[in-house]
Amino acid sequence: MEIDSALLHSKLKTFFGYDAFKGDQEAIIRNLIEGKDAFVLMPTGGGKSLCFQLPALVMPGTAIVISPLIALMKNQVDVIRGFEEKTIGIAHFLNSSLGKAQIQEVRQDLLSGVTKLLYVAPESLTKEENIDLLKEIKISFYAVDEAHCISEWGHDFRPEYRRIRDMIQTIGKAPVIALTATATPKVQSDIQKNLGIMDATVFKSSFNRPNLYYEVRDKVDAEKDIIRYIKQHPGKSGIIYCLSRKKVEETASLLSINGIKALPYHAGLDAKTRAENQDRFLMEDVDVIVATIAFGMGIDKPDVRFVIHYDIPKSIEGYYQETGRAGRDGEAADCITYYSYKDIQKLEKFMLGKPISEQEIGRQLLMETVAYAETSQCRRKMLLNYFGEDYPKDNCGVCDNCVNPKPTFDGRKEMCLAIRLIKSLPEHFKIEHLAMVLSGRSNAMVKSYKHDTLPLFGEGKDHSDRFWSAVIHQGLLLHLLGKEIESYGLIYVTEKGEEFYSNPWEIRLVEDRVFVGKDSDDDDDDAASDKAAMRGGGGDPVLLSMLKNLRKDMSKRLNLQPWIIFGDPALEDMSILYPITFNELHSCQGVGEGKARKYGKEFIELIKAYVEENDITRPAEFVVKSAPTKSADKIFIIQSVDRKLSLEDIADARSMDMDKLIEDIEGIVSTGTKLDLNYYIRQVIDDDIVEEIFDYFKNEASSDSLEEARAALEPDYDELEIRLVRIKFLCEVAS
Repeated sequence: MEIDSALLHSKLKTFFGYDAFKGDQEAIIRNLIEGKDAFVLMPTGGGKSLCFQLPALVMPGTAIVISPLIALMKNQVDVIRGFEEKTIGIAHFLNSSLGKAQIQEVRQDLLSGVTKLLYVAPESLTKEENIDLLKEIKISFYAVDEAHCISEWGHDFRPEYRRIRDMIQTIGKAPVIALTATATPKVQSDIQKNLGIMDATVFKSSFNRPNLYYEVRDKVDAEKDIIRYIKQHPGKSGIIYCLSRKKVEETASLLSINGIKALPYHAGLDAKTRAENQDRFLMEDVDVIVATIAFGMGIDKPDVRFVIHYDIPKSIEGYYQETGRAGRDGEAADCITYYSYKDIQKLEKFMLGKPISEQEIGRQLLMETVAYAETSQCRRKMLLNYFGEDYPKDNCGVCDNCVNPKPTFDGRKEMCLAIRLIKSLPEHFKIEHLAMVLSGRSNAMVKSYKHDTLPLFGEGKDHSDRFWSAVIHQGLLLHLLGKEIESYGLIYVTEKGEEFYSNPWEIRLVEDRVFVGKDSDDDDDDAASDKAAMRGGGGDPVLLSMLKNLRKDMSKRLNLQPWIIFGDPALEDMSILYPITFNELHSCQGVGEGKARKYGKEFIELIKAYVEENDITRPAEFVVKSAPTKSADKIFIIQSVDRKLSLEDIADARSMDMDKLIEDIEGIVSTGTKLDLNYYIRQVIDDDIVEEIFDYFKNEASSDSLEEARAALEPDYDELEIRLVRIKFLCEVAS
């Protein structure tokens, strides 16, 4: 049967429902039908899978599709089977998830010639029984999907992918098509060499995704920011990527608590749960999937409206691949990344146990990510340059840096200095090394080459090495500098750079952004610091003044110190969050449930009236409910105090000293939980002493600070007495 253009268009309509091919799809398919190898570089959403699915359906024999993920195989097989219900065996997958009966069904369909597409994991190709089976059938071609997995410079390197060529030669020769949505020139070269397809026809589509908005945010109060964003886009589908399974679980739980339909996805979940969660996302039972990078490869959900990276990805390729899952329908979508240099330091630590060569590659990829995150230039321009493509405009209008452009300066003097240094060195070096020499900062590498003795060492000391890294990166974008592909990351001066150096023309450069972000999951006291960060952003000053006046009036009326009613941090939170219910008031810092009920009514009424009079849209999304954090120890303490056990017995039962127990009790009380310790206090402290310390907190103290109390009351009273009575006071009066 002749496979002409008319037949291809007919099958395109029959199987896929499309009237026309997109981009290079038809040329790629014709190339395969003609028996030629192909390398296909096509961004996510460009229609890569159709390039091997359609020819497999029209060519004689079975196409072997080598794919890295079981979830991806299942998804694509389900899609293919949906085309032609009568021929259920038209597509199969063969991997470790199948039982004996299922494997036998696959075998029968293959041998009978029913199966047109067989998805296999690379590991499955190495099994002798599978090799013997595949030798018995006619193979139309081999498709290596997610081919970047072959290269050590790819973002998802898998050693088993490097054995594919040997397996193909063992099974039987047929055309090979390698497909990836992300590959630098170095990675492309690795893929072709490893598969033995250096003569393959190369099809390279533009990496530009004009419908995607790219933004990098400082990682301060990220959870709250994410919840606010999602609530501003109700019912929209999105993916949140985290680096650790623990963070995936915590984030999914936090979103659910705050009324967002979200599920986790990571390799630590059992296969059934992963499949169910993925299906529920695809079927729109849930809006958000929180996942490690394992999720999403090849998942065909066109209407993902946002992709959020809670943690910075390990490489630009990984970032591009993951953000590429947004807006595959061509409609606008947001790609938001939270960045803190602490994340980079964590990733560097993870590399320490790996071989030196892997560490070197990993660090280079990370530094590219840092440069992207911290740049003040057009993010689209920088992304495309990384993949060897020029973006013709200076301002794309669809990234944070272009929407809010930073001031520029004439950088010809700085660029010439960077070029002079590169030209003066007999060998080529990486960006970080050159930047350190220019800024006059030394390390072991700089000293080993004696570059700290160069005339140009410290010539640019008025600027930081971060500044000089930015200059060199912009030199790459302007093609004044180049980066060697084989010895990855080494910088050289281009022909255009030589011309510039001889006769400089004006170039507008920008300094990189400086991020101050703090990881919100590093320390237990983050809630307080996040609140501080929010306060730093400023609440409503008029409302804050009114709240302070109300507190002052109440303190006189109730004969209590103002801080006992509500502390300043609580009032500042109220001026930001505009709480108008007791539950919302309880979300403010230092406001326990008891204190909210005891003192909150007038504050809520004031805020409600203020909001209505001034027509204020309340940022309800700021009111983030926290997941319960009471540990087993804390629950045990609360139950034991209710049973009136002595503190010594409680401490012994949990193998802790008294100081740690009191500290835990103070922590419990600070969240608004009341504990009645009077039974114990009466046994160990004289009534007169209790009364005197209690009076101090009621009439003299300016806050509930333990340090201030100790300064005022020691040495007349010991620390344990002060702490116990302070707990009593907080529970009875200040909560």
